Amino acid sequence: MDQILRVNVSRGTIAAEPLPESWRELGGRGLVARIAMDEIPPDCHPLGPHNKLIFTVGLLAATPLPCSGRLSAGGKSPLTGGIKESNAGGILAAKLARLGFRALVVEGDSRCLAPDVPELNSGTSGHGEGGEGGGPGRWQVLYISRDRLELRPAGDLAGLGVYAAAAKLRDAFGPKAALALVGPAGEGRLPAAGIATLDKDGSPSRYCARGGMGAVMGAKGLKAIVVDEAGGANLPLAHREAFRAAMGRYTEILQTNPQTSQVYTFYGTAAMVSMANTYGGLPTCNFSSGQFPGAEAISGERLHDLILERGGEGDLTHACMPGCVIKCSNVFAGPDGKVIVSPLEYETIGLLGSNLGLADLDAIARLNWLCNDVGLDTIEIGAALAVAAEAGVLDFGDAVAAARIIEEAREGTPPGRLVGSGAMAVGRAFGNIRVPAVKGQAMSAYEPRAVKGTGVTYATSPQGADHTAGLTIRAKIDHLKPEGQAALSKKTQVNVAAFDTMGLCLFVTPAVGWEHQVMVDLLNARFGSRRPPEYITELGRQVLGLELEFNRRAGFLPLDDRLPEFMAQEALPPHQVVFDVSGEDLAGVFEDLRGQVNGFRNSKFEIRLPP
Repeated sequence: MDQILRVNVSRGTIAAEPLPESWRELGGRGLVARIAMDEIPPDCHPLGPHNKLIFTVGLLAATPLPCSGRLSAGGKSPLTGGIKESNAGGILAAKLARLGFRALVVEGDSRCLAPDVPELNSGTSGHGEGGEGGGPGRWQVLYISRDRLELRPAGDLAGLGVYAAAAKLRDAFGPKAALALVGPAGEGRLPAAGIATLDKDGSPSRYCARGGMGAVMGAKGLKAIVVDEAGGANLPLAHREAFRAAMGRYTEILQTNPQTSQVYTFYGTAAMVSMANTYGGLPTCNFSSGQFPGAEAISGERLHDLILERGGEGDLTHACMPGCVIKCSNVFAGPDGKVIVSPLEYETIGLLGSNLGLADLDAIARLNWLCNDVGLDTIEIGAALAVAAEAGVLDFGDAVAAARIIEEAREGTPPGRLVGSGAMAVGRAFGNIRVPAVKGQAMSAYEPRAVKGTGVTYATSPQGADHTAGLTIRAKIDHLKPEGQAALSKKTQVNVAAFDTMGLCLFVTPAVGWEHQVMVDLLNARFGSRRPPEYITELGRQVLGLELEFNRRAGFLPLDDRLPEFMAQEALPPHQVVFDVSGEDLAGVFEDLRGQVNGFRNSKFEIRLPP
């Protein structure tokens, strides 16, 4: 049943092919890494014809397991120049898997059509005719169903924001279809552009946001992907009763752990505002302080109370995908009870809120909606705007000016394109060395001087500064001291890489993250294998090994695994700490994995797992 769907936009061809034997152990993030290693030249231009846009589903997709339907999107990042996997919830992964596809690989370049491929349409967009630099006739929609695979013209969608484009697509293909689409930022190939997907209620607000995969999709000339799963089915379970038994244990763990049954359910990820602020780790005014005077006004507790007070279309415990038992999402409504955005999450509150000096949830939510509609990563844009504010382009606390600049990204003006190119680009343009980024990607909302294990993750992850690669704030450790942080980060990164490969939501990890027996029982029952619990750790190690090797071949050096210099020199209030995990500790995080993969002489990194 597991197949790879290949789409070549230069030739206009679509073909399904069997999943290669050497890829069968992998899904999600791990399969992105393997395909990238096998098929993407590490030295290629991220927006050129040799890069590939890879969508994958996890090893447990299209099963009854709760929270197992994450979609991974990846390739070579136009933001970092290295490997990137960005994942999102919603409904697309399960629908793609039910049609029998474990991966969708988009190849070629719509600006380089083969001679026998006709122009598809003459649509225009806000970034120039047919998309900035793309020429007329290049925007397409990829339609995937059980009986039909085709590229369709999409001129009528070019230039539309994500919400309007999604509405037109749902009118055309029906409310049950799943979508992946880009906004004007993706059409304009801005490095901070993401890929929007639908939640279970049809809102195009679940984002593969990080690393610029929306720009890669725009470079392929794809405005949208439509998946119609009619006639599809859940994937077979080799041992149904064993799977049900393991799923029962897994679900019980989620429903009895306070983090996944209470904190996330009633306060969402915004619960982290108070926790991070207490630790002195809440980014404030371009990472100049770890505590924000207005933290209470933007906290998860305040978000909770506002949603309840306003009623209307607001929803306190929303699920982004069917069958989720955590329900960490929300629908945030304004004073009139009408929805502003869904969801409003911690990372957005941290980067578009406290990091911009904004203490107004309504203003943050409107900026969130605007980024969603233009198709931009709220983390990268929040960081870029704060660097611009420090340069005097706008004032901290000025939501109107922030919105104006995001709108300019929609229009493709030079200021808009600059901010849409990310925090590092803004820093270079204004000569600002206080740029909170690693490997070209902005940090998320955990100040690494105060949460040092996550700082190690930012520094050493092949993915760039990404908290989802290994968040350590819940660990029982003194976060202000450097001792033990490198080992903690490595252990967490290995574990998360395995969970991403299985397609599991990051928010199951506080409860299930170290319960490797139940996870391997689920995999064994799904595939009929006999793996030991150590398989989970080995899987994560091998995925990281693939990513590290891709980056090495792309030109990354051990010295790239460092935080910005100012964080080692500038003491962070209120604890007056610097990032002081040693360079030796950082270099040692993945020393064993680098030594392992550097010995391979071909492009195939063979996964070696216990039998």
